[in-house]
Parts: sequence; C-alpha cells; structure tokens
Amino acid sequence: MPVVKVIEVIATSEKSIDDAVKNGVKEVSKTVRNIDSVYVKDIKAHVKNGKVTSWGVICNISFRVDA
Repeated sequence: MPVVKVIEVIATSEKSIDDAVKNGVKEVSKTVRNIDSVYVKDIKAHVKNGKVTSWGVICNISFRVDA
C-alpha cells in the first residue's frame, strides 16, 4: 500500500496565481520526487499604491513515499 505525505508551501509570483502555483511545484520538485497533486489552500494579492504587485498562494503538495 502506498504512503502519501503532504507538505505545506508558500509561493509567489508577480505574474499570476497560476504562475505562483507553478513556482511552488517547481521549487519543491528540486528535492521531492513522486509529486501527485497540489491543493491550493489560500490565495492572496500583495498591493502597493493601489495596485496588485504580486500574488501569493499557500499550497499542500502531496507525494508518494518510496518504501
């Protein structure tokens, strides 16, 4: 039976929410193998002088653990 582990990460992007999620997965995949899914828990926008300057996401990333 496979074991799945979940880690929580925070990632940002100046482009979009989608890009922030991709940045998080890209960084985690540098050290974690077998990533199965990403659950976006929360989204926020950073604002400066009345304009959105970047997006942030809090994600749970699930991956299978090798036995």
